Amino acid sequence: CLSSCLGLALLGSSRLLSTLCNTFIMQEQELELQAVIGFKGTVASSLILHPDQEHLIFPLGCTVVLRNLLQRTQSFLQGHDNQVNCITVSPSGKLLASGQKTYMGFIADVIIWDFEARMEKNRLSLHKVAVTSLSFSFDEMYLATLGGQDDNSLVVWEVDRGLAICGTPAATDTAHCVRFFNNDAFHLVTGGNYHVCVWQFDLPNKKLRPTMANLGQMKRITTNVLIDHDDQFVYCGSNSGDLLQVELGHALFKQLAPKGGGTKHGFGLGVTSATLLPDGDILCGTGDGTIARIDKATLALKAQCKVLGGVTSIALTSDGTHFFCGTTLSNIYWVDVDSLTAELRNTCHHERINAVCFPFNYSEVFATVSVTDIRVWNAATRQELLRIQVPNMECYCVAFSRDGKAIVSGWSDGKVRAFLPQSGKLLYAINDAHKNGVTALVVSGDGGRIVTGGMEGEVRVWNIGMQTQTMDASLKEHRQRVYSIKMAAGDTEAVTASADGSCIIWDLATKTRKLCLFESTMFKDIVYHPDESQLLTTGSDRKVAYWDTFDGQAIRVLEASDEGELTTLSISQSGSHYVSGGEERLLKLWDYDKGVAEYIGVGHSGSITCCAISPDQSFVVSTGTEGAILIWSMPSEVTDRCLEPVS
Repeated sequence: CLSSCLGLALLGSSRLLSTLCNTFIMQEQELELQAVIGFKGTVASSLILHPDQEHLIFPLGCTVVLRNLLQRTQSFLQGHDNQVNCITVSPSGKLLASGQKTYMGFIADVIIWDFEARMEKNRLSLHKVAVTSLSFSFDEMYLATLGGQDDNSLVVWEVDRGLAICGTPAATDTAHCVRFFNNDAFHLVTGGNYHVCVWQFDLPNKKLRPTMANLGQMKRITTNVLIDHDDQFVYCGSNSGDLLQVELGHALFKQLAPKGGGTKHGFGLGVTSATLLPDGDILCGTGDGTIARIDKATLALKAQCKVLGGVTSIALTSDGTHFFCGTTLSNIYWVDVDSLTAELRNTCHHERINAVCFPFNYSEVFATVSVTDIRVWNAATRQELLRIQVPNMECYCVAFSRDGKAIVSGWSDGKVRAFLPQSGKLLYAINDAHKNGVTALVVSGDGGRIVTGGMEGEVRVWNIGMQTQTMDASLKEHRQRVYSIKMAAGDTEAVTASADGSCIIWDLATKTRKLCLFESTMFKDIVYHPDESQLLTTGSDRKVAYWDTFDGQAIRVLEASDEGELTTLSISQSGSHYVSGGEERLLKLWDYDKGVAEYIGVGHSGSITCCAISPDQSFVVSTGTEGAILIWSMPSEVTDRCLEPVS
């Protein structure tokens, strides 16, 4: 009887636990993505101008971005769980397809989207690890998909039902690109390592029948293929910097372009993209940033121009007078076809972003720092306002002075540099502030002091005068890199978080240690609760810990991530909510008192490196290792609570 009672009690408690878990799961709603700043320029043929001539389509992380060029608005297609690796649009523009990368051994999905409804139409799950190329047939009935190096299979799908019709290994060597004929839904071309193949799609027998192109002595790695208007020739762009003209009827190599051929006369770093002009001329982009126009009859070079970064995408307007050009440095250019003059339209970070910050009580601009530069952005228009570059140096951290008259930054050469926020002119530099780099800093409320942390674990206090910058104290208790420094409201104390597993609260008046917190983790970020009675920390143990600032005891520890370390925290003005992010690639919005993640933001394809809640509490900015800046709308009921006065 006792055992049955115990069994019932255990059953009841497990049900209660599952009900509670389900309640928490139900509470996790999706954060709305408001805007993005970024463009993954390294994805081949990723910049597409929609046939309606209004929308520019490109991938960013796990998201496909649809930017309305006339209304300056953005909408998003979200459904992938890893980086989008290729996209294509159907000839009418009604459908859009995107393929992704994933991890070794896992299935990489292709999603067919309804463009008008902005909805997922079909999900095609067959390829392993990655999908490298997609192509719609001219009548939009079929979609050809090409798997990556580990999959290397060519599959033709029925678009309406999302079913695979037939598939085959693409070649004995790796294939890189696939393209349907322009006027025939039953022929297609693939190109890859040392081969070009013309395929006949036999629908009644559900077979793909290959005809290998005879290239003679030519050994080329084909990265992109371009078929002319009447399906007579295919032009294959190669890593060697030339175009191979192959006659499709007999699958026979004809000649090299530009005339002269060979690496001696070819383009630097290969032909990376190509498109056909209405008059039949070929526009091709190369790995060294050259855009060239090649004559259709003679295959001679007619004109060329240079842009920054390797050209990965050319998106031609319907009238053929202009085109958008995307590069590996994440720049988007608007180019006139006749004169080949390039005008920079959009730019963003193309490498890891290390930090983001807002000026004090001002939400209209924010600053980000990357491997190569500091950039200041307009939060509303998402335009770059200022760029500050220091050659061959990496910026680790940035902060605005309280009065907004200086942008203070820490660099890999051990210097602290302050810049004017409007001109970007150097205001002052503190040489040899830290050995091997300044990794964290904070500016006092009056702007008279800066506290910095270094790669070796030193914490230093600097007095900032009109003409001089002098060291006030050097505090050496941390043994490893200082990841984060925060200052209390009265500028009387500061707290530092280090990779050695300790957080120290410093008394800035006596320059001594006031309190120390220890945990077996590498601390990555720390924030004060606005009433300064508690501290929040996070790090490599995947936990968010609440600490009492009076005695240094851990009050509460939350499991905040299922996989990978947490790297960043930002707390709201009232302390009611905070956001966290890390290697899980999810931005989580937490209720401080409940300790529950109420909202989750999905969009990054790399680890989240930093996040910040705007001073007006209406949006959150997050940055990632893939170079993307994502702006999330804060739910209105959360914003109201975040603006309440601190009790």
